[in-house]
Parts: sequence; structure tokens; C-alpha cells
Amino acid sequence: MSDKGYWERHARNYDASLRWVLGRPLPRMLQLAREAVRGKKKILEVAAGTGIVTAAIARTSDSIIATDYAAAMVEVLEQRVRGAGLENVTCEQADIYALPYAEGEFDAVVAANVLHLVPDLPEALSAIRKVAAPDAILVAPTFCHDQTRFSWLVSRLLALSGFPGHRRFSAHSLRDAFEENGLRIAKFELLPGLIPVGFVVACFESPAHM
Repeated sequence: MSDKGYWERHARNYDASLRWVLGRPLPRMLQLAREAVRGKKKILEVAAGTGIVTAAIARTSDSIIATDYAAAMVEVLEQRVRGAGLENVTCEQADIYALPYAEGEFDAVVAANVLHLVPDLPEALSAIRKVAAPDAILVAPTFCHDQTRFSWLVSRLLALSGFPGHRRFSAHSLRDAFEENGLRIAKFELLPGLIPVGFVVACFESPAHM
């Protein structure tokens, strides 16, 4: 992922900025995330940030490992988890490209609002695939910066402020990105907002079908 220092510097004000950008889609996004992982035994969350999604899904699953590659983010994440008394959540520092877990260990992976940030999307999805069970799901709500003219403008303003994004999806190009990387979309819902969010639940296709 790009510009680790950016996320180290912004960990303390991340919640406020995310809630401002997400706005209206946030409650629905969290609801859909809870529904998607309900009943899953072991979940990995990559790029968990400060744990907004972590806290929302924790009570619907048995075990979650919530990770982020920025130490400052993990510190805030741990504070949120401890404050909420979420004993089934373990917080760890880990890079999305080098996840230190066994092959096929997780029956769900959550990657919320991160895929537009990774410089190498195929490599990131390949790393996720390795630790996901064959029948696992990937829950990946993702900002669609190019969905509307207004979100296009907001995205460019964010870039001028130093925001380290690497791609600007529309709903169409987001769906294409999943399919091009061998994932089958099981659920897609576009959540309108300042920057719309494409809520994706995807299944990993076997290599024979890729």
C-alpha cells in the first residue's frame, strides 16, 4: 500500500474524515457487512483502520483478526476494541501484500474501502486469496470516486490535499476489476453519498475456472 506515513499521521482524525466522506452510506454499509459475515467462524479484516467496521461485525462472528499496516491505526483500533469489550477480536499489524497466516485459514475476508488505495490490485487480491478458504467470501465495500460528476470533483480535491489513492472506480469498473481477477460477484449494491460506495460480496473462483 502507498504512503504509510500518511496513515500514521492521520490515524487520530481518521474516524471524523471517514464519517464525513461516507456520510449517508455508512449505516447501510455496516448493516450489509454484518449480514454478509453473520455465522462465519473465522474472519480476517485487512486495512481495518481504526475499527469502525470491526466493531460493527464483531458480534456476528466467532473470531476476527483485524489488521492494518500502520502502527498508529492499530493503536487506535486496539483502543476501540478494548473499549467495546470485544473479546473475540485480535488486533495485529500486517501488510495486505504479506499476510502472515496459513493458507485457507479464513472463511471470510473483509477489505473495507481499501482496494482503491493499493498500488497493485492483482497482487493484493492474490495475497487475500491465499489465506481464504476455497468457499470463503470477500466483503469489500469500495469507494466509487468516478461514479458521479460531484464525486469525481471531490476525489480530485482529496488528491490535491495529499490523499494517496491509486485508482478511481465507477460501479462498472469496480465490478470489472473483481471479475478480471477471478472473483465472482455474489452481491453488489451501490450506496449513494458524497462519494458513492460499491458494496461487494465476492466468491473466489477456483484456478481452473480463472
